[in-house]
Amino acid sequence: MRSRGSSIASNPVLIGAATVLVIIVAMFLSYNANAGLPFVPSYQLKLDAPSAAALVKGNEVRIGGTRVGAVDSITTKRLKNDTSVAVIGLKLERDVKPLPKDSTVIIRPKSALGLKYVQISRGRSKDGYEDGDTIPLSASKPTEVEFDEFVNMFDDATRPAMQENLRGFGDAFAGRGESINTALGVLPALLRDIQPVAKNLSNPDTHLKRFFNELGDAARIVSPAAEAQANLFVNLDKTFAALDPVAKPFIQDSITEGRPALDQAIKSFPVQRPFLRNTEGLFHDLRPGVAALRTAAPDLADTFQVGTRTLRRSPPFNHRLASLLKELQRFGNDPVAPRGVKRLAETLETLNPTLQYLAPTQLQCNYVTLWFRNVSSLLSEGDVHGTWQRFIIIATPQGPNNEGGPSSAPANGPTSDNYLHSNAYPNTGSPGQTKECEAGNEPFPAGRKVIGNVPGKQPDRTEGVK
Repeated sequence: MRSRGSSIASNPVLIGAATVLVIIVAMFLSYNANAGLPFVPSYQLKLDAPSAAALVKGNEVRIGGTRVGAVDSITTKRLKNDTSVAVIGLKLERDVKPLPKDSTVIIRPKSALGLKYVQISRGRSKDGYEDGDTIPLSASKPTEVEFDEFVNMFDDATRPAMQENLRGFGDAFAGRGESINTALGVLPALLRDIQPVAKNLSNPDTHLKRFFNELGDAARIVSPAAEAQANLFVNLDKTFAALDPVAKPFIQDSITEGRPALDQAIKSFPVQRPFLRNTEGLFHDLRPGVAALRTAAPDLADTFQVGTRTLRRSPPFNHRLASLLKELQRFGNDPVAPRGVKRLAETLETLNPTLQYLAPTQLQCNYVTLWFRNVSSLLSEGDVHGTWQRFIIIATPQGPNNEGGPSSAPANGPTSDNYLHSNAYPNTGSPGQTKECEAGNEPFPAGRKVIGNVPGKQPDRTEGVK
């Protein structure tokens, strides 16, 4: 009797399970094929690159066109100078190890559809990167402009703008073939003359780079006024339209004759520099006078009008004045005259403090004028035989030490009138004094003695002064 045996081939369930397992393993291996087969040892490196350049995880890493690994991770890192770099994790085959430290790396396109890969050019250094090391930023080559970047430049906003530019250039060149031919004819001479200009511009001392940077800043500053600038060009169009009738021959002749004028200016301007420098200083010094001239213009106009008549009478007057000037010249040449002028200056310098002290007596308080008025009034009464002096007898107060006779002390009562009031030096606003006209304005304090200035401030004007 033969025993019944069991096998996998005779069991459909086991066959199906084995088939599913094989399919799952195959799918797992296929999915992870780009990142390397599992359980296979690999060579791990990191790459600092200026930009990931649209790399994605799983993109190939090639050496000499042969695939040697894949991109395992992509992150970013911030440097101390506030810039950021891409940190690309590379999972390479063990055969690549060690990668020489003078190797270079560049990210290149794999197809026109935008797929990228990392291209490594092996160096010749004997020192290599260990597992887990980082390839520095200096190993990354400058990335050329790739086809996908060039195509991405023509986005939705750029394409209509290019169409408008082409349409505008077409309209600009329409009907101007003769002028273009003329321009092409003189272009060789222009290129010949522009060579020294280009040399000057390329000189580092010219700082052309800084000029464009500043030009960009200027454009940024004036950007809020873009609408006003657009209106400026609209108004310029109107202006040029108005100038069109005189463009030929007047404006054309001015341009033609402009070159000889500029050549002459190049020769004459260096000679004129001292004159222009002195003129600048002159006008700088004239600024205060010109500013004051604005308010004085009406008076100057009247002066010129009156002065015209006066100048006609000046020649006869100058003839008569000649003898006087000759006498003054003889007087100036006299050796005694300077000594006399010096003595006069010393006298005026000596009188200056006194005059400054006495000037407020008249200028502030009008005392001198009032004195002469009162003197004339004193002798204004009279008859056919002459004038006489007007006066009034005032009786002295009664009491000891009154003003009617000798006294041993200032009068001090007992009656309310028998008090001495004396102010030998009343204030007139002179230097060191209170600004008041005390004489003739001081009050009469009854019932008390007052010697010197009356307490309180008196008016700073007297009769006849406003």
